Amino acid sequence: MTTTPVVIDANVLVALTDAHDKWHPVAVALRDALLAVNAPLVYFDCVVNEAIGVIGRRAEEQRRSDQFGPLLDELALLAPAAQITWISAAGQRLYEKVLRLCRDHGGRLNFNDALMALVCQDLGLGWIISFDGDFDEVEWLSRVADLSDVQRLAQPA
Repeated sequence: MTTTPVVIDANVLVALTDAHDKWHPVAVALRDALLAVNAPLVYFDCVVNEAIGVIGRRAEEQRRSDQFGPLLDELALLAPAAQITWISAAGQRLYEKVLRLCRDHGGRLNFNDALMALVCQDLGLGWIISFDGDFDEVEWLSRVADLSDVQRLAQPA
């Protein structure tokens, strides 16, 4: 069984938090498969920030603002403060590299995604669970998007 850490992207965190999200069943299956192979899940603060914004906006747009509090509670259970890796301050140190990575990828990677990718590189984290195929273009990251990716991750090196 692996102990390879896997960084969680905002679209997966939102899907795990909100049972109404179209990706919810896939996100739950992937998370459960990762936990079954003992892959530690890594939550970056910028991902939590982005996920809170998405669930708030979505709840309002879907006229279910009354569900925002429970959704926020669910997110806090999934990513408690003690388990968050705080990387936003690295944005200042990595600013030029973040802009370069955004530029190199034609804007397909936004600031947070580029920051996450660069911090992953710095920390030696090579896996990210995301529904965003743009991470496939980041040479030092492998993306978990389906169960076969979890099997690949779990194979001994």
